Order: sequence, then structure tokens, then C-alpha cells
Amino acid sequence: MPKPIRFVPTAKMAENAARGLELRAKHGRGGTHVGAARAEQLIAREPLEPKDIKSMYSYFARHAVDKQGRFWADPARPSAGYIAWLLWGGDEGKAWADAKRTMLE
Repeated sequence: MPKPIRFVPTAKMAENAARGLELRAKHGRGGTHVGAARAEQLIAREPLEPKDIKSMYSYFARHAVDKQGRFWADPARPSAGYIAWLLWGGDEGKAWADAKRTMLE
């Protein structure tokens, strides 16, 4: 029986996710319980399955528009969308998920 395909998140994705959890705790907003759980996976650098890659790809596709929002990445009051984006690995997470999804196709 073949081994399941799994992908290990990068250290930068883990760093972004940790920053997202810090900002979420500090500001009391950003992301859902699903996003927070994804952040925990990324921080632990747990191997992700193809379904996780597809989920990440879909998240980033739906939320890319959030980058146009007010206070995106504002150090004093980052937007909820920015915090959520970090929970999913940030820009590095998006690039990684895009590349892995292409690999899976």
C-alpha cells in the first residue's frame, strides 16, 4: 500500500502563524477556530495532507481581496483579515499552497 502524500510547512509559515495567534490574542479578533487550528498545525510543522493543501489554497483564493482592506498590516491595529491571513501561513503560506496544489494536479 503506498504511503500517503504529506507536505511539511516551512519555518516561515510557522513563524507567520505564531504571529497571527499573538495578534489574535492581543486584539481579540482575526480568524475563526478553523484558522486558529490551522495555525497550530503550521506552528508544529505537522505534515499536511492533500486535503489540507486544497483547503489552504481555497482560503487564500477567497481572501486575497482582504489585502485591499483598511488597516491591512497596520502595526497599531492590524485588520482582522490580516490576522487571519497570518494564521494560514501568510504570503509564504499562499505561495507554498499554490505550489503544492500545482504539484498535486
